Amino acid sequence: VPYRYKGVTGSTAGSEPDTAKPATPVRTPFPGAAYFGPGANNQHVTELGRMLVERGGARFYTTGPGPRWTEADRRATRAFQEAQGWRGSAADGLPGPQTWDLLVTGRGNDVRAAAPGATAPGAHGVPAFPGRALFRPGAHNDHVTQLGRQLVQKGFGRFYTTGPGPRWTEADRRNVEAFQRAQGWRGGAADGYPGPETWRRLFS
Repeated sequence: VPYRYKGVTGSTAGSEPDTAKPATPVRTPFPGAAYFGPGANNQHVTELGRMLVERGGARFYTTGPGPRWTEADRRATRAFQEAQGWRGSAADGLPGPQTWDLLVTGRGNDVRAAAPGATAPGAHGVPAFPGRALFRPGAHNDHVTQLGRQLVQKGFGRFYTTGPGPRWTEADRRNVEAFQRAQGWRGGAADGYPGPETWRRLFS
């Protein structure tokens, strides 16, 4: 005759009930500042762009996000940083550990919506910064010519004897340095080599 014992289950003796918590989502750790900025081309740039789009930064991208760092990535990152109330070097458009942590965890403030009637980034005719590597001794490209012409237009072309032209020269560097010093910059910030902020101010 089969007997049914109350309170007895078919579990293995000595086993405990499964009370484990659900696995938490895997968070991508901050890869390092070297993976972002002019010239960067990697999967982390794509991941950053996707997170920024999810947080309200889609309007900064006309294409992408993609693996190649662009001015759109810098603008979107800067907008996110400014949404946290950060200013100055804390909102330079380059992601650091804190920016990355807020994005991957979904914390912090989203990018503010553009004000009604506001123009889109780049609509003022400021071309995207092509990268520091294009403005170095030995460089020869159209961006050097573009930079030189804008320097002349802004009144900072006094070191040119000929040109400006596509080959980077000491005259280009000295003119850029003069422009940077006119912004009140000194030391390494006025080294005569254009960066994103020099470029933005020059073409604004």
